[in-house]
Amino acid sequence: MFRSVVIVGRPNVGKSRLFNRLARKRISIVHDQPGVTRDVISAEVEDGYTLMDTGGLGLKSGETSTAAIIAASERQVGFAVDTAALILFVIDGLEEVTALDERIAGELRRSGKPVILVVNKADFGDEKADLNGAAKLGLGDPICVSAEHGRGESDLRSAILSVVGSPEPKPAAPVLEGPAPKRPPGPICISFIGRPNVGKSSLANRLLRSDRLIVNDLAGTTRDAIELPFEFKGRDKKMYPFRLIDTAGIKAQTKLASSVEYFARLRSLDAMQRSDVVFLVLDALDGVSQQDKAIAGEAVKERKPIAIIVNKWDLVHEAFKKPGGIQGAKSERDYREKYEKAIFERLFFTPGAPLIFVSAMSGFEVDRMLNAAVKLHRTLDKKLPTARLNDTLSHLAERTPPPAIGARRFKIYYATQTGNRPFRIKIFCNREERLTESYRRYLEAGLVKEFELNGCPVEFELVGKPRGEEVDRSGWR
Repeated sequence: MFRSVVIVGRPNVGKSRLFNRLARKRISIVHDQPGVTRDVISAEVEDGYTLMDTGGLGLKSGETSTAAIIAASERQVGFAVDTAALILFVIDGLEEVTALDERIAGELRRSGKPVILVVNKADFGDEKADLNGAAKLGLGDPICVSAEHGRGESDLRSAILSVVGSPEPKPAAPVLEGPAPKRPPGPICISFIGRPNVGKSSLANRLLRSDRLIVNDLAGTTRDAIELPFEFKGRDKKMYPFRLIDTAGIKAQTKLASSVEYFARLRSLDAMQRSDVVFLVLDALDGVSQQDKAIAGEAVKERKPIAIIVNKWDLVHEAFKKPGGIQGAKSERDYREKYEKAIFERLFFTPGAPLIFVSAMSGFEVDRMLNAAVKLHRTLDKKLPTARLNDTLSHLAERTPPPAIGARRFKIYYATQTGNRPFRIKIFCNREERLTESYRRYLEAGLVKEFELNGCPVEFELVGKPRGEEVDRSGWR
């Protein structure tokens, strides 16, 4: 049996807070505004089952959610319920049972799935809860909890395990003589980042080969960071496990209109930190905006390998089938060349990043993204030979000397690689403060080109010369 537990209920009864409580992580965004959760959020719980949080059922359309988004969200709930071994039906303990609660209860009874009725917000005991109304729902005795303060948590966990069962114990590993075998590599964790409405969820659905994520023209449809596993057959015909994180569009901090958008931005930045490879998604018709530059800067700040994805290329292709094409470009090829030039000029701090033009709608070149991720993931493990590293840095300094600061210039005595993911280079130099930011980028770009580290971050650790001491080839004496 697939050990999946799904949380359902009407909007604003505390489903996401209960999800975070049981998962023991802050994954779903918690907010008093109804309809914040839209996609199905999942997490592996330490008790050994998959827990899913769903959007509220029966949400009315309004300023924050269109009818199309609400319908898509409820289809996601149906998907989760169909795969569930157990359903947690959450009602609000501070309100009387509503007609919508009764309708949802009726649908759950007809599903034939095991259901646990959870009365949430019972922070001060059961006396304020509408237990008589809960009994009329026909789902058995409820469990009263406070998702915010943890009351009733152990009872609920025990009830869940009584239905889905405890996980089977893993067999003890055999004792082997000789060196330990290599552990199989874990999944490559990728995330899509970018402005709202550039097609991140559409690209994710194309990779997953399903409509697992809600797609809508309304910017900001995705709020939480959604994690989903899948496999991909690479160019070498090998199967690679992936873990995909679809994120909310990252708005500039000055343009955040609500606390929901603020927390969505934090979730996106956190997803970036947990990623092995980051896909920066741009809109093929919008060009490279200042916000795209700022988002790319966030990835560089986190020292993450980056691939630049230009989505919606099908729209460019269609535009050049019509008279007039796109203003300022003679042809599709000319438009692409100008787009590439704009990327290299505006995103100059991402040297060598793979640039891929794709269409989530048609599937054009989508597989190239994952092949690029596999290549980036492998590149991160490269070892840079010390002699060649020092020769390269010397050549770069001779070709373009560092700028003079006062009467002196930055000087490199010796360099060695000290780590990967990101590439860490320890440089023994005369004075750390003499390395300007522009010259640091010049050295980084030179190393990226020489060692084919395209898209991978390089981090310098500078060790200034101690006064009165000499330098040998192995470091400081």
